[in-house]
Amino acid sequence: MTNKETILAFIDRINAHNLEGLGALMSENHTFIDAHGNQVSGREKMIAGWHGYFEWFPDYSIEVTEVFEDDDRIALFGFAGGSFKNEEGENWRLPAAWKALIKDGRVTLWQVFADTKIPFQIIERNS
Repeated sequence: MTNKETILAFIDRINAHNLEGLGALMSENHTFIDAHGNQVSGREKMIAGWHGYFEWFPDYSIEVTEVFEDDDRIALFGFAGGSFKNEEGENWRLPAAWKALIKDGRVTLWQVFADTKIPFQIIERNS
């Protein structure tokens, strides 16, 4: 698989909420950085993190509209969205960007850039 194919497969696994498939595409030392700069390192921790996120947003998905590739670095632009625990009227869709690093066919870094104000307000309202 090319690096671009790897990251698009990773996004397919996110959209399918396929934790096993996500884990298979993450490096052992995979690092996730959220839109606030919070960092989680380690494949197992991130599988648990995705599990929790999919519980909050069972229909979470990413729509990629642009992909830029430079060796092992990939920048993606598009939209992310979902609804909090499938609550009617508690859905969101917002512009987002992602940075990925690919090494040896595995995603070593997944970084999100987005304004998370709306999703956090929805979580706060419903918690």
